[in-house]
Amino acid sequence: MSTAVATPNIALVKYWGKRDEDLILPLTGSLSLTLDVFPTTTTVTVTAGADADDVVFDGASSTGAAAGRITKFLDLVRAQAGSTAPARVQTRNSVPTGAGLASSASGFAALAVAAADAYGLDLDEQALSRLARRGSGSACRSVIGGAAIWHAGTDDASSFAEPVHGPALGMVIAVVDAGAKAVSSREAMIRTRDTSPYASAWVASTTADLAAMRDAFTRGDVTAIGELTESNALRMHAAIMACRPPIRYLAPQSIALFDEAARLRAVGLEAYATADAGPNVVFVCRDGDVDAVRDALAERFEAGRLVAAHAGPGAHLISEAAA
Repeated sequence: MSTAVATPNIALVKYWGKRDEDLILPLTGSLSLTLDVFPTTTTVTVTAGADADDVVFDGASSTGAAAGRITKFLDLVRAQAGSTAPARVQTRNSVPTGAGLASSASGFAALAVAAADAYGLDLDEQALSRLARRGSGSACRSVIGGAAIWHAGTDDASSFAEPVHGPALGMVIAVVDAGAKAVSSREAMIRTRDTSPYASAWVASTTADLAAMRDAFTRGDVTAIGELTESNALRMHAAIMACRPPIRYLAPQSIALFDEAARLRAVGLEAYATADAGPNVVFVCRDGDVDAVRDALAERFEAGRLVAAHAGPGAHLISEAAA
């Protein structure tokens, strides 16, 4: 029995689109911040005498596509470990699933760490990142604590995440809608790549954004980091909205929150907005400004739907007692 905990990451330079669906190799590299909120706790118990894997989400047995993804991932682990034994997977998730808050990132990062340990694999951080990527691309970044860059790579061995050093950043998450989105990220990525006239421009501009973001981190330039973050997010959503048929993740309140970021900057509180594939908006700021940003947002947005977050640890094993 092995138990691991992982938390979501929010991308400053987005991952959107794959060039290899099986290996989950991205069209571009990306850069993110792993948070200290919304943990996923996953326990993997190898059950040699069982007939098949048993998947339990938040206390309820799971079947269908979600359980199938888990079994497919466990098959990768078993292949590396030289095992055919089934496993029982128990997951508790505190982040809203399918709402564009990186639940799959924390979920597969926790699963990768717990399953590797349960099946006796001795993997370093880079190898765990590569493994987590096979479950969900962004999960490779949640293996890493704090800021992480995911190298697009050219094959399985060269596509992984590693730490990036830079200024201390924090975030405030504005939960517009915690419900599951109508179109999954996987489906929307394919539709964007295949039908959006902006797809090639997205790849070119994101490659340039990533280089500029790495430079901004090296300089410790929070203003440049924020400006790149906000523009990269809006470019991603523009490419998505240009799909056929179109997909629109941002809600009217999402747009209002982007406007709110501009208002905060105008009064001297530096914060920048971003949004993954969903309506929820995340404000990026200096770590020391998190409380001030949350308090300022609470004047116009329901305080109970604002979550303050800081840089968090990467996915890691915990004791059974801690679980």
